[in-house]
Amino acid sequence: MSKYIAAIDQGTTSTRCMIFDHGGNVRAVDQKEHQQIYPRPGWVEHDALEIWQRARDVVDGALQQGNISAQDVLAVGITNQRETTVVWDKETGKPIHNAIVWQDTRTDSIIHELAREGGQDRFRAKTGLPLATYFSGPKIKWILDNVEGARAKAERGELLFGNMDTWLIWNLLGRETHLTDVTNASRTMLMDLETLDWDEEILGLLDIPRGMLPQIRSSSEIYGSVGQVNCPALLNVPVAGDLGDQHAALFGQTCFSSGEAKNTYGTGCFMLLNTGEKPVPSTSGLLTTLGYKIGDQRAVYALEGSIAITGALVQWLRDNLGIIESSAEVESLAKSVEDSGGIYFVPAFSGLYAPYWKADARGAIVGMTRYVTKAHIARAALEATAYQTREVLDAMETDSGVKLTALKVDGGMVFNELLMQFQSDILDVPVIRPKVAETTALGAAYAAGLAVGFWKDYDELQANWGRDKEWDPAMDAEQRKKLYSGWKKAVTRTFDWVE
Repeated sequence: MSKYIAAIDQGTTSTRCMIFDHGGNVRAVDQKEHQQIYPRPGWVEHDALEIWQRARDVVDGALQQGNISAQDVLAVGITNQRETTVVWDKETGKPIHNAIVWQDTRTDSIIHELAREGGQDRFRAKTGLPLATYFSGPKIKWILDNVEGARAKAERGELLFGNMDTWLIWNLLGRETHLTDVTNASRTMLMDLETLDWDEEILGLLDIPRGMLPQIRSSSEIYGSVGQVNCPALLNVPVAGDLGDQHAALFGQTCFSSGEAKNTYGTGCFMLLNTGEKPVPSTSGLLTTLGYKIGDQRAVYALEGSIAITGALVQWLRDNLGIIESSAEVESLAKSVEDSGGIYFVPAFSGLYAPYWKADARGAIVGMTRYVTKAHIARAALEATAYQTREVLDAMETDSGVKLTALKVDGGMVFNELLMQFQSDILDVPVIRPKVAETTALGAAYAAGLAVGFWKDYDELQANWGRDKEWDPAMDAEQRKKLYSGWKKAVTRTFDWVE
Protein backbone atom coordinates (compact mmCIF):
# COMPACT_ATOMS: atom_id res chain seq x y z
CA MET A 1 0.00 0.00 0.00
CA SER A 2 1.33 3.48 -0.92
CA LYS A 3 1.99 5.94 1.86
CA TYR A 4 1.45 9.68 1.79
CA ILE A 5 1.95 12.96 3.65
CA ALA A 6 -0.94 15.42 3.99
CA ALA A 7 -0.69 19.19 4.28
CA ILE A 8 -3.37 21.58 5.49
CA ASP A 9 -2.73 24.95 3.85
CA GLN A 10 -4.81 27.58 5.64
CA GLY A 11 -4.64 30.71 3.49
CA THR A 12 -6.10 34.19 3.50
CA THR A 13 -9.01 33.43 1.18
CA SER A 14 -9.30 29.64 1.34
CA THR A 15 -8.19 26.46 3.07
CA ARG A 16 -7.00 23.40 1.23
CA CYS A 17 -5.70 19.93 1.94
CA MET A 18 -3.10 18.49 -0.42
CA ILE A 19 -1.79 14.93 -0.27
CA PHE A 20 1.70 14.16 -1.60
CA ASP A 21 3.51 10.98 -2.50
CA HIS A 22 7.23 10.30 -1.97
CA GLY A 23 8.11 12.00 -5.27
CA GLY A 24 6.47 15.23 -4.12
CA ASN A 25 3.60 14.73 -6.56
CA VAL A 26 0.09 15.86 -5.66
CA ARG A 27 -2.18 12.81 -5.34
CA ALA A 28 -5.31 14.61 -4.13
CA VAL A 29 -6.47 18.11 -3.27
CA ASP A 30 -9.60 19.78 -1.95
CA GLN A 31 -10.12 23.49 -1.34
CA LYS A 32 -12.84 25.73 0.10
CA GLU A 33 -13.05 29.52 0.40
CA HIS A 34 -14.14 31.28 3.57
CA GLN A 35 -15.87 34.58 4.17
CA GLN A 36 -13.96 37.88 4.12
CA ILE A 37 -15.42 40.27 6.69
CA TYR A 38 -14.91 44.05 6.33
CA PRO A 39 -16.57 45.80 9.32
CA ARG A 40 -14.99 49.20 8.54
CA PRO A 41 -12.56 50.66 6.00
CA GLY A 42 -9.15 49.13 6.65
CA TRP A 43 -10.53 46.37 8.89
CA VAL A 44 -10.35 42.74 7.71
CA GLU A 45 -11.63 39.78 9.75
CA HIS A 46 -12.22 36.04 9.47
CA ASP A 47 -14.48 33.68 11.40
CA ALA A 48 -12.00 31.28 13.03
CA LEU A 49 -14.72 28.67 13.68
CA GLU A 50 -15.66 28.72 10.00
CA ILE A 51 -11.99 28.20 9.09
CA TRP A 52 -11.70 25.22 11.47
CA GLN A 53 -14.77 23.68 9.82
CA ARG A 54 -13.30 24.33 6.37
CA ALA A 55 -10.10 22.58 7.43
CA ARG A 56 -12.02 19.43 8.42
CA ASP A 57 -14.08 19.61 5.23
CA VAL A 58 -11.07 19.75 2.91
CA VAL A 59 -9.30 16.93 4.75
CA ASP A 60 -12.39 14.76 4.20
CA GLY A 61 -12.64 15.89 0.58
CA ALA A 62 -8.99 15.22 -0.30
CA LEU A 63 -8.96 11.77 1.29
CA GLN A 64 -12.18 10.82 -0.51
CA GLN A 65 -10.94 12.19 -3.82
CA GLY A 66 -7.71 10.19 -3.58
CA ASN A 67 -9.43 7.11 -2.11
CA ILE A 68 -6.93 7.37 0.74
CA SER A 69 -7.52 6.28 4.35
CA ALA A 70 -5.97 7.69 7.52
CA GLN A 71 -3.84 4.54 7.74
CA ASP A 72 -2.15 5.56 4.46
CA VAL A 73 -1.19 9.01 5.79
CA LEU A 74 2.04 8.96 7.78
CA ALA A 75 1.90 12.58 8.97
CA VAL A 76 0.23 15.92 8.40
CA GLY A 77 1.92 19.30 8.14
CA ILE A 78 0.29 22.67 8.78
CA THR A 79 0.98 25.90 6.91
CA ASN A 80 -0.93 29.10 7.39
CA GLN A 81 -1.56 32.73 6.65
CA ARG A 82 0.77 34.47 9.06
CA GLU A 83 0.05 37.28 11.56
CA THR A 84 -3.73 36.69 11.46
CA THR A 85 -4.63 36.75 15.14
CA VAL A 86 -7.12 34.63 17.10
CA VAL A 87 -7.82 34.94 20.84
CA TRP A 88 -10.07 32.28 22.31
CA ASP A 89 -11.47 31.03 25.60
CA LYS A 90 -9.45 28.11 26.92
CA GLU A 91 -12.48 26.33 28.37
CA THR A 92 -15.14 26.84 25.69
CA GLY A 93 -12.79 26.81 22.71
CA LYS A 94 -14.72 29.78 21.29
CA PRO A 95 -12.94 32.87 19.91
CA ILE A 96 -13.82 36.03 21.82
CA HIS A 97 -13.62 38.10 18.61
CA ASN A 98 -13.31 37.44 14.90
CA ALA A 99 -9.75 36.72 13.80
CA ILE A 100 -7.98 39.97 12.87
CA VAL A 101 -6.34 39.39 9.48
CA TRP A 102 -2.76 40.35 8.65
CA GLN A 103 -3.98 43.02 6.18
CA ASP A 104 -6.01 44.82 8.90
CA THR A 105 -4.89 48.38 9.80
CA ARG A 106 -6.94 49.06 12.96
CA THR A 107 -3.84 48.95 15.19
CA ASP A 108 -2.37 52.06 13.56
CA SER A 109 -2.84 54.19 16.70
CA ILE A 110 -1.11 51.52 18.81
CA ILE A 111 1.81 51.53 16.35
CA HIS A 112 2.09 55.32 16.45
CA GLU A 113 2.07 55.30 20.24
CA LEU A 114 4.83 52.67 20.38
CA ALA A 115 6.89 54.65 17.84
CA ARG A 116 6.88 57.81 19.98
CA GLU A 117 9.93 56.40 21.75
CA GLY A 118 12.52 54.84 19.47
CA GLY A 119 10.71 55.32 16.16
CA GLN A 120 9.54 52.71 13.67
CA ASP A 121 12.61 50.53 14.28
CA ARG A 122 12.19 50.44 18.06
CA PHE A 123 12.02 46.61 18.22
CA ARG A 124 13.87 45.79 14.99
CA ALA A 125 17.16 44.78 16.66
CA LYS A 126 15.35 42.08 18.67
CA THR A 127 12.53 41.02 16.35
CA GLY A 128 13.82 41.88 12.88
CA LEU A 129 10.56 43.76 12.26
CA PRO A 130 9.55 47.41 11.99
CA LEU A 131 6.59 48.72 13.94
CA ALA A 132 3.66 48.04 11.59
CA THR A 133 -0.01 47.07 11.72
CA TYR A 134 0.96 43.86 9.88
CA PHE A 135 2.13 41.87 12.91
CA SER A 136 0.24 39.90 15.57
CA GLY A 137 1.39 41.54 18.82
CA PRO A 138 -0.50 44.84 18.39
CA LYS A 139 -3.56 42.89 17.24
CA ILE A 140 -3.55 40.94 20.53
CA LYS A 141 -3.34 44.22 22.44
CA TRP A 142 -6.25 45.65 20.46
CA ILE A 143 -8.45 42.64 21.30
CA LEU A 144 -7.55 42.81 25.00
CA ASP A 145 -8.23 46.56 25.06
CA ASN A 146 -11.49 46.49 23.10
CA VAL A 147 -13.36 43.26 23.89
CA GLU A 148 -15.30 43.65 27.15
CA GLY A 149 -13.77 41.63 29.98
CA ALA A 150 -10.96 40.28 27.82
CA ARG A 151 -8.05 41.76 29.72
CA ALA A 152 -9.31 40.48 33.09
CA LYS A 153 -9.83 36.99 31.61
CA ALA A 154 -6.34 37.07 30.10
CA GLU A 155 -4.81 38.02 33.43
CA ARG A 156 -6.62 35.05 35.03
CA GLY A 157 -5.12 32.70 32.42
CA GLU A 158 -8.45 31.99 30.73
CA LEU A 159 -7.55 33.16 27.21
CA LEU A 160 -5.17 31.80 24.59
CA PHE A 161 -3.62 33.47 21.57
CA GLY A 162 -2.54 31.90 18.32
CA ASN A 163 -1.99 32.55 14.67
CA MET A 164 -3.93 30.16 12.45
CA ASP A 165 -1.36 27.37 12.83
CA THR A 166 -1.78 27.38 16.61
CA TRP A 167 -5.58 27.51 16.30
CA LEU A 168 -5.67 24.50 13.94
CA ILE A 169 -3.16 22.44 15.94
CA TRP A 170 -5.02 23.14 19.20
CA ASN A 171 -8.24 21.92 17.58
CA LEU A 172 -6.61 18.92 15.88
CA LEU A 173 -4.62 17.62 18.84
CA GLY A 174 -6.63 18.71 21.86
CA ARG A 175 -6.39 21.33 24.53
CA GLU A 176 -2.99 20.40 25.95
CA THR A 177 -1.22 21.33 22.71
CA HIS A 178 -0.92 25.10 22.67
CA LEU A 179 2.11 25.58 20.41
CA THR A 180 3.54 27.33 17.40
CA ASP A 181 6.78 27.10 15.45
CA VAL A 182 9.67 29.55 15.18
CA THR A 183 8.56 30.91 11.80
CA ASN A 184 5.09 31.90 12.98
CA ALA A 185 6.45 33.19 16.30
CA SER A 186 8.86 35.41 14.39
CA ARG A 187 5.85 37.20 12.82
CA THR A 188 4.26 38.32 16.08
CA MET A 189 6.75 41.13 16.88
CA LEU A 190 7.04 39.43 20.28
CA MET A 191 9.88 36.90 19.71
CA ASP A 192 13.61 37.55 20.09
CA LEU A 193 15.37 36.31 16.94
CA GLU A 194 18.47 35.24 18.85
CA THR A 195 16.88 33.40 21.80
CA LEU A 196 13.83 32.09 19.86
CA ASP A 197 11.75 32.91 22.93
CA TRP A 198 9.11 35.50 23.80
CA ASP A 199 10.61 38.84 24.82
CA GLU A 200 9.51 39.96 28.28
CA GLU A 201 10.19 43.66 27.66
CA ILE A 202 7.98 43.83 24.55
CA LEU A 203 5.25 41.79 26.26
CA GLY A 204 5.32 44.33 29.08
CA LEU A 205 5.11 47.32 26.75
CA LEU A 206 2.12 45.79 24.95
CA ASP A 207 0.59 44.57 28.24
CA ILE A 208 0.21 40.99 26.95
CA PRO A 209 0.25 38.22 29.62
CA ARG A 210 2.86 35.60 28.68
CA GLY A 211 0.45 32.82 29.71
CA MET A 212 -1.66 33.57 26.61
CA LEU A 213 1.19 32.69 24.28
CA PRO A 214 1.91 29.26 22.78
CA GLN A 215 5.08 27.27 23.35
CA ILE A 216 7.61 27.87 20.55
CA ARG A 217 8.78 24.65 18.85
CA SER A 218 10.76 23.69 15.75
CA SER A 219 9.11 23.53 12.31
CA SER A 220 9.59 19.76 11.98
CA GLU A 221 8.89 17.41 14.89
CA ILE A 222 6.02 15.23 16.10
CA TYR A 223 3.70 17.48 18.12
CA GLY A 224 1.04 14.82 18.83
CA SER A 225 -1.57 12.65 17.10
CA VAL A 226 -5.06 13.58 15.95
CA GLY A 227 -7.88 12.37 18.19
CA GLN A 228 -11.23 10.84 17.24
CA VAL A 229 -13.41 13.81 18.22
CA ASN A 230 -11.05 16.37 16.70
CA CYS A 231 -10.84 15.15 13.10
CA PRO A 232 -11.97 11.53 12.57
CA ALA A 233 -10.63 11.43 9.00
CA LEU A 234 -7.06 11.79 10.36
CA LEU A 235 -7.47 9.59 13.43
CA ASN A 236 -4.09 8.80 15.04
CA VAL A 237 -2.13 10.62 12.31
CA PRO A 238 0.74 12.66 13.83
CA VAL A 239 0.90 16.40 13.21
CA ALA A 240 4.62 16.82 12.57
CA GLY A 241 5.20 20.02 10.57
CA ASP A 242 4.33 23.67 11.13
CA LEU A 243 5.52 26.62 9.03
CA GLY A 244 4.10 30.00 8.13
CA ASP A 245 3.08 29.96 4.49
CA GLN A 246 5.99 31.91 3.04
CA HIS A 247 8.58 29.96 5.02
CA ALA A 248 6.91 26.75 3.87
CA ALA A 249 7.21 27.91 0.26
CA LEU A 250 10.93 28.64 0.79
CA PHE A 251 11.32 25.10 2.14
CA GLY A 252 9.15 23.58 -0.59
CA GLN A 253 11.26 25.31 -3.24
CA THR A 254 14.27 23.58 -1.59
CA CYS A 255 16.05 26.89 -1.00
CA PHE A 256 18.34 25.23 1.54
CA SER A 257 21.52 27.20 0.77
CA SER A 258 22.37 30.76 1.72
CA GLY A 259 21.65 33.07 -1.22
CA GLU A 260 18.76 31.05 -2.67
CA ALA A 261 15.45 32.92 -3.04
CA LYS A 262 11.82 32.33 -3.99
CA ASN A 263 8.82 34.55 -4.62
CA THR A 264 5.26 33.43 -3.86
CA TYR A 265 2.38 35.06 -5.75
CA GLY A 266 -0.82 34.72 -3.75
CA THR A 267 -3.17 37.17 -2.03
CA GLY A 268 0.00 39.15 -1.39
CA CYS A 269 3.49 38.62 -2.74
CA PHE A 270 6.39 37.47 -0.59
CA MET A 271 10.03 37.10 -1.56
CA LEU A 272 12.34 35.26 0.85
CA LEU A 273 16.12 34.93 0.63
CA ASN A 274 17.90 32.26 2.70
CA THR A 275 20.65 34.02 4.69
CA GLY A 276 21.96 31.01 6.65
CA GLU A 277 22.29 30.47 10.39
CA LYS A 278 22.70 34.12 11.40
CA PRO A 279 20.01 36.81 11.17
CA VAL A 280 20.95 39.59 8.71
CA PRO A 281 19.72 43.07 9.72
CA SER A 282 18.02 45.04 6.93
CA THR A 283 18.77 48.67 6.14
CA SER A 284 16.51 48.69 3.07
CA GLY A 285 13.02 48.10 4.43
CA LEU A 286 13.05 44.31 4.47
CA LEU A 287 12.14 41.99 7.35
CA THR A 288 14.63 39.76 9.12
CA THR A 289 12.75 36.57 9.85
CA LEU A 290 13.10 32.85 10.52
CA GLY A 291 13.39 30.68 7.45
CA TYR A 292 12.80 27.34 9.18
CA LYS A 293 14.11 25.10 11.96
CA ILE A 294 14.19 21.36 11.39
CA GLY A 295 14.13 19.31 14.61
CA ASP A 296 17.14 20.03 16.81
CA GLN A 297 19.18 21.53 13.94
CA ARG A 298 20.17 25.19 14.09
CA ALA A 299 17.60 27.71 12.92
CA VAL A 300 17.93 29.10 9.40
CA TYR A 301 17.13 32.78 8.85
CA ALA A 302 15.85 34.75 5.88
CA LEU A 303 15.34 38.25 4.56
CA GLU A 304 11.79 38.90 3.41
CA GLY A 305 10.09 41.46 1.24
CA SER A 306 6.35 41.50 1.94
CA ILE A 307 3.81 42.99 -0.48
CA ALA A 308 0.24 43.22 0.81
CA ILE A 309 -1.87 43.23 -2.36
CA THR A 310 -1.16 41.26 -5.55
CA GLY A 311 -3.60 38.41 -6.24
CA ALA A 312 -6.09 40.23 -4.02
CA LEU A 313 -6.09 43.04 -6.59
CA VAL A 314 -7.40 40.64 -9.25
CA GLN A 315 -10.13 39.54 -6.83
CA TRP A 316 -10.97 43.22 -6.29
CA LEU A 317 -11.33 43.76 -10.04
CA ARG A 318 -13.71 40.79 -10.07
CA ASP A 319 -15.73 41.37 -6.89
CA ASN A 320 -15.76 45.17 -6.48
CA LEU A 321 -15.52 46.52 -10.03
CA GLY A 322 -17.02 43.57 -11.92
CA ILE A 323 -14.75 44.07 -14.94
CA ILE A 324 -14.04 40.33 -15.00
CA GLU A 325 -16.31 37.45 -13.99
CA SER A 326 -13.54 35.11 -12.88
CA SER A 327 -9.94 35.68 -11.83
CA ALA A 328 -8.69 33.61 -14.77
CA GLU A 329 -10.18 36.15 -17.21
CA VAL A 330 -7.77 38.90 -16.18
CA GLU A 331 -5.00 37.59 -18.43
CA SER A 332 -7.04 37.51 -21.65
CA LEU A 333 -8.45 40.97 -20.90
CA ALA A 334 -4.97 42.37 -20.19
CA LYS A 335 -3.59 40.72 -23.36
CA SER A 336 -6.21 42.50 -25.49
CA VAL A 337 -4.12 45.71 -25.26
CA GLU A 338 -0.43 46.17 -26.03
CA ASP A 339 0.41 48.00 -22.78
CA SER A 340 -1.23 49.69 -19.79
CA GLY A 341 -2.05 52.85 -21.70
CA GLY A 342 0.29 54.99 -19.63
CA ILE A 343 -1.37 54.23 -16.27
CA TYR A 344 0.02 52.71 -13.09
CA PHE A 345 -2.08 51.00 -10.40
CA VAL A 346 -0.52 51.19 -6.94
CA PRO A 347 -2.65 48.87 -4.73
CA ALA A 348 -1.85 50.36 -1.32
CA PHE A 349 -5.23 49.23 0.04
CA SER A 350 -3.65 48.29 3.40
CA GLY A 351 -0.85 50.83 3.18
CA LEU A 352 2.51 50.03 1.64
CA TYR A 353 4.62 47.16 2.99
CA ALA A 354 8.23 46.51 1.90
CA PRO A 355 10.32 48.49 1.32
CA TYR A 356 8.30 51.56 2.44
CA TRP A 357 6.27 50.50 5.51
CA LYS A 358 3.80 53.37 5.21
CA ALA A 359 0.51 52.48 6.88
CA ASP A 360 -0.91 55.87 5.87
CA ALA A 361 -0.63 55.20 2.12
CA ARG A 362 -3.73 54.30 0.11
CA GLY A 363 -4.30 52.91 -3.36
CA ALA A 364 -4.16 55.01 -6.50
CA ILE A 365 -4.49 54.71 -10.27
CA VAL A 366 -2.40 57.46 -11.86
CA GLY A 367 -1.95 58.68 -15.43
CA MET A 368 -5.62 58.33 -16.37
CA THR A 369 -6.87 59.67 -19.71
CA ARG A 370 -10.04 59.13 -21.79
CA TYR A 371 -8.06 56.57 -23.79
CA VAL A 372 -7.91 54.14 -20.86
CA THR A 373 -10.24 51.11 -20.88
CA LYS A 374 -10.93 48.30 -18.43
CA ALA A 375 -8.35 46.24 -20.34
CA HIS A 376 -5.65 48.82 -19.51
CA ILE A 377 -6.70 48.72 -15.84
CA ALA A 378 -6.47 44.91 -15.85
CA ARG A 379 -3.00 45.07 -17.41
CA ALA A 380 -1.83 47.72 -14.94
CA ALA A 381 -3.10 45.55 -12.07
CA LEU A 382 -0.94 42.65 -13.23
CA GLU A 383 2.07 44.87 -13.87
CA ALA A 384 1.78 46.26 -10.32
CA THR A 385 2.74 42.83 -8.97
CA ALA A 386 5.90 42.79 -11.10
CA TYR A 387 6.90 46.34 -10.19
CA GLN A 388 6.45 45.71 -6.46
CA THR A 389 8.55 42.56 -6.75
CA ARG A 390 11.31 44.58 -8.45
CA GLU A 391 11.34 47.02 -5.53
CA VAL A 392 11.74 44.15 -3.08
CA LEU A 393 14.48 42.52 -5.16
CA ASP A 394 16.43 45.79 -5.32
CA ALA A 395 16.26 46.05 -1.52
CA MET A 396 17.27 42.42 -1.12
CA GLU A 397 20.34 42.80 -3.31
CA THR A 398 21.35 45.92 -1.35
CA ASP A 399 21.03 44.18 2.03
CA SER A 400 22.58 40.84 1.09
CA GLY A 401 25.18 41.91 -1.43
CA VAL A 402 24.00 38.96 -3.56
CA LYS A 403 23.01 39.59 -7.19
CA LEU A 404 20.13 37.27 -8.03
CA THR A 405 20.68 35.30 -11.23
CA ALA A 406 17.22 33.71 -11.43
CA LEU A 407 13.99 33.80 -9.46
CA LYS A 408 12.06 30.68 -8.41
CA VAL A 409 8.35 31.44 -8.34
CA ASP A 410 5.26 29.69 -6.98
CA GLY A 411 1.64 30.33 -6.07
CA GLY A 412 -1.56 30.72 -8.04
CA MET A 413 -0.51 33.69 -10.19
CA VAL A 414 2.48 31.91 -11.76
CA PHE A 415 0.17 30.37 -14.36
CA ASN A 416 -0.46 33.85 -15.72
CA GLU A 417 1.92 33.84 -18.70
CA LEU A 418 1.64 37.59 -19.33
CA LEU A 419 2.57 38.41 -15.73
CA MET A 420 5.50 36.00 -15.63
CA GLN A 421 6.98 37.38 -18.87
CA PHE A 422 6.58 40.96 -17.65
CA GLN A 423 8.14 39.94 -14.32
CA SER A 424 11.20 38.59 -16.11
CA ASP A 425 11.39 41.73 -18.26
CA ILE A 426 11.25 44.14 -15.31
CA LEU A 427 13.71 42.13 -13.19
CA ASP A 428 16.03 41.36 -16.13
CA VAL A 429 16.54 37.80 -14.82
CA PRO A 430 15.00 34.44 -15.75
CA VAL A 431 11.84 33.48 -13.86
CA ILE A 432 11.46 29.75 -13.17
CA ARG A 433 8.24 27.88 -12.30
CA PRO A 434 8.68 24.42 -10.70
CA LYS A 435 6.68 21.29 -11.54
CA VAL A 436 4.71 21.69 -8.29
CA ALA A 437 3.74 25.37 -8.18
CA GLU A 438 1.87 25.08 -4.86
CA THR A 439 5.10 24.80 -2.89
CA THR A 440 3.56 26.24 0.29
CA ALA A 441 1.67 23.00 0.96
CA LEU A 442 4.63 20.97 -0.30
CA GLY A 443 6.98 22.67 2.19
CA ALA A 444 4.67 21.81 5.09
CA ALA A 445 4.50 18.22 3.83
CA TYR A 446 8.30 18.06 3.58
CA ALA A 447 8.68 19.28 7.18
CA ALA A 448 6.19 16.68 8.44
CA GLY A 449 7.70 13.92 6.29
CA LEU A 450 11.23 14.58 7.56
CA ALA A 451 9.98 14.33 11.15
CA VAL A 452 8.56 10.83 10.59
CA GLY A 453 11.32 9.56 8.28
CA PHE A 454 9.23 9.53 5.09
CA TRP A 455 12.03 11.55 3.50
CA LYS A 456 15.45 10.98 5.01
CA ASP A 457 17.32 14.19 4.11
CA TYR A 458 17.47 17.37 2.04
CA ASP A 459 19.01 15.51 -0.90
CA GLU A 460 15.82 13.49 -1.34
CA LEU A 461 13.76 16.68 -1.31
CA GLN A 462 15.99 18.42 -3.85
CA ALA A 463 15.75 15.38 -6.14
CA ASN A 464 11.98 16.01 -6.27
CA TRP A 465 12.33 19.60 -7.49
CA GLY A 466 11.87 19.98 -11.23
CA ARG A 467 11.60 22.89 -13.66
CA ASP A 468 8.26 23.26 -15.42
CA LYS A 469 8.76 26.51 -17.36
CA GLU A 470 11.22 29.41 -17.63
CA TRP A 471 10.65 32.95 -18.87
CA ASP A 472 13.65 34.97 -20.05
CA PRO A 473 13.86 38.78 -20.29
CA ALA A 474 12.96 40.19 -23.71
CA MET A 475 12.61 43.94 -22.95
CA ASP A 476 15.33 46.40 -23.92
CA ALA A 477 17.12 48.21 -21.10
CA GLU A 478 15.87 51.70 -21.98
CA GLN A 479 12.21 50.61 -21.95
CA ARG A 480 12.72 48.80 -18.63
CA LYS A 481 14.26 51.90 -17.09
CA LYS A 482 11.47 54.18 -18.35
CA LEU A 483 8.63 51.95 -17.10
CA TYR A 484 10.19 51.41 -13.68
CA SER A 485 10.90 55.12 -13.26
CA GLY A 486 7.21 55.80 -13.90
CA TRP A 487 6.25 53.23 -11.27
CA LYS A 488 8.52 54.82 -8.64
CA LYS A 489 6.90 58.19 -9.37
CA ALA A 490 3.40 56.68 -9.10
CA VAL A 491 4.16 55.14 -5.70
CA THR A 492 4.94 58.57 -4.23
CA ARG A 493 1.40 59.70 -5.09
CA THR A 494 -0.02 57.26 -2.50
CA PHE A 495 1.99 58.57 0.49
CA ASP A 496 0.51 60.35 3.53
CA TRP A 497 -3.11 59.86 2.49
CA VAL A 498 -4.52 58.98 5.91
CA GLU A 499 -4.25 61.74 8.51
